[in-house]
Amino acid sequence: MTSRPPMNLEETKPRLSSLHALIAPELAQAERVFQAELGSQFPFVQHLVDHCARYQGKRLRPTLVLLSGLASGRLTEDHPVLAAVVEMIHVATLVHDDVLDESLIRRHAATVNTEWGNEAAVLLGDYLFTHAFHLAASLESTRACRWIGRATNKVCEGELLQIHGRGNIELTEDEYFKAIEGKTAELTAVCCRLGASYAGADDQTTAAMDEFGRDVGIAFQIADDVLDIWGEERQTGKSLGTDLEKQKLTLPIIRLLAYGDPAAAQLVRAILADAKADARRGLQPILESSGALDESWRTAKIYVDRALAALGVLPASEAKTALARLAQFVVRRAS
Repeated sequence: MTSRPPMNLEETKPRLSSLHALIAPELAQAERVFQAELGSQFPFVQHLVDHCARYQGKRLRPTLVLLSGLASGRLTEDHPVLAAVVEMIHVATLVHDDVLDESLIRRHAATVNTEWGNEAAVLLGDYLFTHAFHLAASLESTRACRWIGRATNKVCEGELLQIHGRGNIELTEDEYFKAIEGKTAELTAVCCRLGASYAGADDQTTAAMDEFGRDVGIAFQIADDVLDIWGEERQTGKSLGTDLEKQKLTLPIIRLLAYGDPAAAQLVRAILADAKADARRGLQPILESSGALDESWRTAKIYVDRALAALGVLPASEAKTALARLAQFVVRRAS
C-alpha cells in the first residue's frame, strides 16, 4: 500500500511557534526592519507591499538565519537585518514566479499579477530585490552583499534551467536536481551560511550549515513538487497544477517515465502533451500505483536525513534541536 503525503494540517504541522519562541525578539525585529525598508510614500506602492507581505507565511528563511546563528554562536544586531534581507529576496522570487506560472492564488489570496497585472508584479518583484540589496549594503561587512548576490544569481540560473526544460519529456533527474538546487536550495543554503558566519562560527561550522540549508532546500522543493500534484488548494493556499500546465517535469513524473510500466508512461506522456491544471487528478492514481510518488517522498526524506547529519558539527542546544525539527517539518508540512 502506498503512503500519501500527509495532508492534515493539524496532525502533521510541528508547533512552529515553539521554534520561533527561541528567536521571537529577533524575528519581531526582522519584521520591523522588513516593513520599514519597504515603506513607500506612494499609497499604491505601499498597498502592493502590504499585499505581498502576506506571502511571508511561515518565515522559513528568516528562521533559518536566526536559528543557525543562535546554534552556531550568538545572535548580533546584524542577524535581524539579514533575516529581513533574505525574506525580501524570497518574496520577490514568489511575486515573479506567480507571473511566470500565471498563478491565481498565493497564501489564500489573489496573486499580484492576477489583481494588478504582470507589469505591476514584475516591477514589484524588482522593487523587493533592490531594497534587499540596499539593506544588505547597510551592514559594515560586504560579505552579505557578496553572498546574497551570488545566491540570487544561482536562483535565476535555476529558474532559467527549469524554463529551458519545459516540455522536455526526456528530462533527467540530474537536470532536475541542478535546477532545484539553484532555484530553491541556494537561498536556504545562504540563509544558514549567513546565520553561522555572522555569529562568529569557524569555516568548518559555516560550511556545515551551508550543507544543512542546501539539503533542507532540496527536500523542501521535492515536497513542494509532490504537493503540486497531490495537494489541496484549500490547505496549501496557492494555485496547484501549474507545473503541469507549464509542462515542467518534476521528480515523480521523471521517475515514472524513466522506470515505470511502459503503458503507464505512455499514458502520462499523453496527459502531459495536452496538460491542463486538472491533469494532476488524472496523474494521481498512475503515480500512486507506480510507486513514483512514494519514491519521491522517500528521496525528500533522504535529504532531510543528510541535513540532520550536517548538524553534527554543532554543540547540543535548544537552537540545534529546533533546526532539526524545522528540517523534519519540510516533509511533513501541508501548506
